[in-house]
Amino acid sequence: MMHCADDLVLTPQGIRFRNRLFPCSIGRRGLSRNKHEGDGATPTGCHHIVGMFYRPDRIAPPTDWAAPIGPTDLWSDDQNDQYYNTHVRTPYPHSHERLRRADPLYDLVLVTDWNWPIAKKGAGSAIFIHQWRRPHYPTEGCIAFSRGDLMHIARSISQRSRLIIPAHMPFGQK
Repeated sequence: MMHCADDLVLTPQGIRFRNRLFPCSIGRRGLSRNKHEGDGATPTGCHHIVGMFYRPDRIAPPTDWAAPIGPTDLWSDDQNDQYYNTHVRTPYPHSHERLRRADPLYDLVLVTDWNWPIAKKGAGSAIFIHQWRRPHYPTEGCIAFSRGDLMHIARSISQRSRLIIPAHMPFGQK
């Protein structure tokens, strides 16, 4: 697969982006070629960046295409609902994840096209790029960075950027 400068490419040392290496976290269960809901793994493959959300009460928009996160914004993780793996709003009676969190993890979120826009039931939801809890602390399957690195990446990516997670990595395969 050909990579371009706008791609974020996972390596054993971190994410390579625009000739720089950024330390990152991946899913607590490593990488997976067979992702499913709740497995804690980061899916391998080529994932497009399809959206960006930010907390307007905490940060300025990093790009002109970033959308604000409001108090009613959620992400459906209910594989039995028609809105599985999409942005939804309250009231929403099914299983979901709040985008407006008390902690800073989702102050800035880049959305990938993993299992989107037509979600396959149980194949996993909400593979985001977001802030880490602390250096290298594993995620539930997302990619996470320090706040400063995430802000730098968000200001620099384009709407054609891809997140590339190679299937053949020397660590964490499932």
